[in-house]
Amino acid sequence: MNAPYDHRAAPGPADPDEVLGKLGGSWGWSLGYALATLVAGVIVLVWPDETLHVLAVVIGLYLLVAGAFRFVTAFSRPDGGSRVTAVIVAVVGVLAGVLCLRHPLQTTAVLSLVLGAYWLVSGLLVGFVAVGGRDMAHRGMAFAVAALGIVAGIVVLAFPVESAVALARLVGLWLVLLGLAEGAFALALRSLAKRPAPARPAV
Repeated sequence: MNAPYDHRAAPGPADPDEVLGKLGGSWGWSLGYALATLVAGVIVLVWPDETLHVLAVVIGLYLLVAGAFRFVTAFSRPDGGSRVTAVIVAVVGVLAGVLCLRHPLQTTAVLSLVLGAYWLVSGLLVGFVAVGGRDMAHRGMAFAVAALGIVAGIVVLAFPVESAVALARLVGLWLVLLGLAEGAFALALRSLAKRPAPARPAV
């Protein structure tokens, strides 16, 4: 006679929140975002004579990637407040990216306003999460990334440029700096993941 089927022994479907949380908290995901930011910055710097249309498309794609990254990363947040903050950053990035792609022939002033506002809002919210997360791993690196985003936003907003070439050089420089900062943060997460867990005291 066959033994009764135990439904508890069968593995259930993976929880989407758990899968996204594991992915968003991994150092590889952070490194992928850093590389995407670096690639966008290098493209803009290598071809500084592109038209405003091409520059808007590159920036729009970067903002969409940034929004997607922030959205997945939100699921790795342990508390609801920081998760909501990360989702807000993601939504702002996606909306800004869609705006750049929807109207790619806008002026340099509008393009600077969209990108600078995203960097400023993103930096402020990331800094807010770092302030509240006292147990956050590599909190100092998070503060550095937030500060760089805030400074980038202020620079782009406070010093308007008249030509696409000047805007491309300014944006490309900041994208490379932000990419390097995000890369350093990813490597810091990697070193934390490789660190052995503390041994439990013997009873």
